[in-house]
Amino acid sequence: MGQLRYTYEDYTIGWVCALPNEQSAAFFMLDERHEDLDNPPNDQNAYTLGSVGKHKVVIAGLPKGRYGNNSSATVAARMISTFPNIRVGLMVGIGGGIPQKTRLGDVVISCPSGTESGVVQWDMGKAEQGGQFKRIGSLAPPPTALLTALGKFEADQITSREKMLSYLDGLRERASVPRSFLKSNSLKDVLFNSGYTHVDGEDCSQCDEKMLLERKAREDDMVIHCGLIASGNQVIKDAVLRDKLYETFDKNVFCVEMEAAGLMNDFPCIVIRGICDYADSHKDKRWQNYAATVAAACAKAFLSVVPASEVDKLQRVQGELLFLSGSQQLELG
Repeated sequence: MGQLRYTYEDYTIGWVCALPNEQSAAFFMLDERHEDLDNPPNDQNAYTLGSVGKHKVVIAGLPKGRYGNNSSATVAARMISTFPNIRVGLMVGIGGGIPQKTRLGDVVISCPSGTESGVVQWDMGKAEQGGQFKRIGSLAPPPTALLTALGKFEADQITSREKMLSYLDGLRERASVPRSFLKSNSLKDVLFNSGYTHVDGEDCSQCDEKMLLERKAREDDMVIHCGLIASGNQVIKDAVLRDKLYETFDKNVFCVEMEAAGLMNDFPCIVIRGICDYADSHKDKRWQNYAATVAAACAKAFLSVVPASEVDKLQRVQGELLFLSGSQQLELG
């Protein structure tokens, strides 16, 4: 008996990734992979279709070598045009951690704090007299139903974490999964003093170990955080700037990245980031694959607390945008 062929209208979960390794990690979390559908004209996205539990999920990545908020916005716009019944949006991948809040291998989920909606675009604003930068505007919050599910997910952290760990353990039993996407003893979590810059080289073998910061050991090697994510159109490899952002947003920022701000107004979603570096001059790619896998496992655990029957009752993202566009224009005016 042939595999059931689904249609564009069957998919209700939109999952966006920026990097190829983030897409790979997302594929690992599919319980079932579906047959591809032909793209309509003018949609240049590449989609991977499948199921996570009872949810029908469509995964899309940014074009190779094109990163940042504009690219993510374009991909999301094409996705919701081609798959009109998407009701839940996820942006899943890696990010730079704020060391005052996170450790490498942790997960950060975007969550409203104070007047901020969960994601803040730190570089959106205008330069004023005297060299001061004034941030303007704000991003749309995720749909209430997603925040309700997030509240349940956070409240039952023991179960949420156990599910994530079971997904990660399951990958170890699959020979087809590259070992770089799994936790290994070769991954060392080290943090240098903010004022110490990286010595030339692909790794920190030439960096002065005396400049490493000592931190208290934790019982858990992976913690789930809910808080603000700072998004901008440039890679942050500067510990001083990173720490400044932390202070600017009242010490509520947990993570920095480059794509989420492009989605929030046009693709209401939850952002999930695995911490792969500390956004300083010492950042490298050693933790990226594992951090991408942890983020994908978190996304799957999150979807497990969102019943498919409830998702079907939610407003389509297309309809949500019509509602948000008017209030958004008033905010930015």
